[in-house]
Amino acid sequence: MWWFGEGLSDKNPLKLFFFSRPARCLIIFSLCLGLTFLSGFFHMKNKNYSQEELLIPPTPCHAKTNVMFLKTHKTASSTVLNIMYRFAERYNLTVALPADQLFHLGYPSTFLARFVEGFEAIGQNYNIMCNHLRFNLSEVQKVMAANTFYFSILRNPIRLLESSYIYYKHNVPAFSRSKDVNEFLASPTKYYHPADYRQNIYARNIMWFDFGYNNNAEDDPEHTQAILEEIEQNFQLILIADYFDESMILLKHALCWDLDDVIYFKLNSRSHDTVQTLTPESEERIKTWCSLDWKLYLHFNQSFWRRIEETIGLAVLEKEVDQLRARQKELMETCLSEQEAVGKDNISNKALLPFQSGVANILGYNLKQDLDNRTLRTCQQMVMPELQYMSYLYAVQHPHKRRKELGLPLLWTRPQKMWHPMSN
Repeated sequence: MWWFGEGLSDKNPLKLFFFSRPARCLIIFSLCLGLTFLSGFFHMKNKNYSQEELLIPPTPCHAKTNVMFLKTHKTASSTVLNIMYRFAERYNLTVALPADQLFHLGYPSTFLARFVEGFEAIGQNYNIMCNHLRFNLSEVQKVMAANTFYFSILRNPIRLLESSYIYYKHNVPAFSRSKDVNEFLASPTKYYHPADYRQNIYARNIMWFDFGYNNNAEDDPEHTQAILEEIEQNFQLILIADYFDESMILLKHALCWDLDDVIYFKLNSRSHDTVQTLTPESEERIKTWCSLDWKLYLHFNQSFWRRIEETIGLAVLEKEVDQLRARQKELMETCLSEQEAVGKDNISNKALLPFQSGVANILGYNLKQDLDNRTLRTCQQMVMPELQYMSYLYAVQHPHKRRKELGLPLLWTRPQKMWHPMSN
């Protein structure tokens, strides 16, 4: 029997050969299989697959425990410091603390590894560095491991300079010589004398100075851009204090930390009655007087939002910010008797009194009286002022060294058992 091409000429290129019944069945099966494959191919080509269907599930991340935070001035950095200290306690990490009776890591001198307590004995085995220092990468690398995550935080220079003026009013000659911040900004060179530059660092481009650069340098566009690029190379993340909650969510993702690791109570803030109102003219003058800080802020404010869009996305950001604020509210209701910060004269436990400076009224907290030991310890961690917390960690890490003389009462005088807010 001929199949299909019966009677076709041998010269016809379409000539079909004689097949047995099993062979014909095999060919028909193969054709059906091929048509099924092609149908599936074109269907897949036309279907719009979601990102989750097309991407390989991400590898679970692991919490980064080697972290260097460049603590800049008047940028909500005291709150970040508290977060870092709490994380160090949770994981029993070693913090690079100021040596001997120092409160900062040599600041305002450029950082040297010998400013860290125990560096000669411990070497490059610290996990966390977060106290004030003037950045010096080569010396920091002597202390911190090669896989350390570097980050810092910036603030709008307009708000920052007004805050600095109030906080350092009695310590900075350029500020103490002027009546108020608007008078200073009307003619800053009248009060800012180059000879007093070391005492006046808080009066001009303080963030630029903290990153290790000359805050009185000429604002040469090419040189300024080169420094911005250098900072990008040295730091994996720059946060923005003006968007603090969003910054905490971005930090959480970058470090692969838990939500409770970045929960916070605002620390080292001041009462509203000590805020001076800047005139529109003064705000514009700050952009010129602190032009290096202004360009620094604009550059990394843009990269901050670009980082969010490229990593977690705005929808996830909004959702997690809501979660953070809800958890913060829950902890405030649990811990605080007034549900908010109070003025220095209203802080009942003087061991929780923050350091006071200038003409600012630095706020603190009162804790509820009926807390169980576990909850009390967590709440105390959340509200502990930075000097007291630093002194406590110093005593724990270096028990044979003389305690730091703060002139302030201490809440804890011996090592405390640590609990994480979400632990069972």
